Amino acid sequence: MRLFSFSSSSSSSSSSSFTVTSSYSNFISLLFVLVFLVTNFHSVKSDYHDYKDALSKCILFFEGQRSGFLPNDQRLNWRMNSGLGDGWQHNVDLTGGYYDAGDNIKFGFPMAFSTTLLSWSVIEFGELMPPNEFRNALVAIRWGTDYLLKTISHPNKIFVQVGDPIADHNCWERPEDMDTARTVYSVEAPQTASDVAGETAAALAAASMAFRSSDPGYSETLLRNSVKAFEFADNYKGAYSDNDGVRSGACPFYCDFNGYQDELLWGAAWLRRASQNDSFLEYIQYNGKTLGAEDSINEFGWDNKHAGINVLISKEFLEGNVYSLESYKLSADSFMCTLINESSSSHIEYTPGGLIYKPGGSNMQHVTSISFLLLVYANYLSRTSQTVNCGSISVGPASLHRQAKQQIDYILGDNPMNMSYMVGYGNKYPQRIHHRGSSLPSVKDHPQAITCKEGSVYYNSANPNSNTLIGAVVGGPGEDDVYDDDRVDFRKSEPTTYINAPLVGALAYFVSNPN
Repeated sequence: MRLFSFSSSSSSSSSSSFTVTSSYSNFISLLFVLVFLVTNFHSVKSDYHDYKDALSKCILFFEGQRSGFLPNDQRLNWRMNSGLGDGWQHNVDLTGGYYDAGDNIKFGFPMAFSTTLLSWSVIEFGELMPPNEFRNALVAIRWGTDYLLKTISHPNKIFVQVGDPIADHNCWERPEDMDTARTVYSVEAPQTASDVAGETAAALAAASMAFRSSDPGYSETLLRNSVKAFEFADNYKGAYSDNDGVRSGACPFYCDFNGYQDELLWGAAWLRRASQNDSFLEYIQYNGKTLGAEDSINEFGWDNKHAGINVLISKEFLEGNVYSLESYKLSADSFMCTLINESSSSHIEYTPGGLIYKPGGSNMQHVTSISFLLLVYANYLSRTSQTVNCGSISVGPASLHRQAKQQIDYILGDNPMNMSYMVGYGNKYPQRIHHRGSSLPSVKDHPQAITCKEGSVYYNSANPNSNTLIGAVVGGPGEDDVYDDDRVDFRKSEPTTYINAPLVGALAYFVSNPN
């Protein structure tokens, strides 16, 4: 700023002197701008992400994960019908739903969670979506809920999985060519499945809110069946993977490692929000402590709902003045404080490049789910003029928004690798994702069946995948911010529905709030 004032102070000099001084000043000013741009390149670049394009691709990904009869308007047209006989052994129609990741198994536990998070994304941020993407998001939700309704179509019974994962994981074949056992895993009372049934109840309740305006009849069907799923979960308490007939299929892939209690609280919370029925509020108030509401568990994902529970229930304390639920707000604050570097709380780990990092498994699931919670909670706080108390500092909604934006922008390319971790977004993105259908040639290009072991040549190939699974977000880089784009390294290169589901909501927020 002193450079500009120095130039203006020379106005009393002769005309030639002024010209020289002004030119020098302009040169210095230009140099100043260039230095600013270089030193602030990271933040400037992130202002220009095309969040609308990323949102569109994020939703489109779910079409690549579809099982069953594909509709005429299927946009990822390298995919074809698959799993058309699912459920026939039990005289039940279990076609449809989603493959959870890069394999050909339908795991009910993560599928229900992904459906819950897709619905929550629409509930919180649907009004910020472009109308066509709002419709696409509802279509993605319904592909999940239509299947979940089938899983609870028999009284006191829930179908929790389709496909033998051991046989499937020993093959590398397209879903259209599946010739491995489509084993159906189910739980019937008095056996227990509180986790899957509780998550299914949450998914159906949340979806009932998402469809309330556009399809009231379907919304009512979802809510009614949500109550039915929750009653099964609550009446026969226990984990689904503790059952002998299920354990071999569910574990170690989607075994319930964390316990079933959080899903009961989660399901009740969503039923309370969707129905406004006081009986579910009383259930939360009476059973919260028993179900671990006071446990300090700072995680949120398909197996552990605690941080999400605290954020969801805190809404009723903040906006509904239900003071008996204040502890959930305090727990939500505690979780947010672990994300704030300036707070005195024990912190969640970050990579040197600034990405949230949790060792083990697919890391990006934590990044997207936590970013989503940051934005949801920031909105709750903003509407009630509240802040987060982190000991000696107070954190406002704007700070939580910035935390989330840093994570989302990292995914989209603001990272040490200078690459997008969303397939099809940007100029540089993963080419060799761990995904059978994407890596193998499509049925249209290769009509002959590719059997179990014949696909190995594609699995081991260094070539890019044959089909672009647009919108797929991979597991992401390691703790050193390095990503090798290796199909074999599934922890880094495999996409999942529960990575993308909360990202839909986060991207919708930034479509309307890019800065």
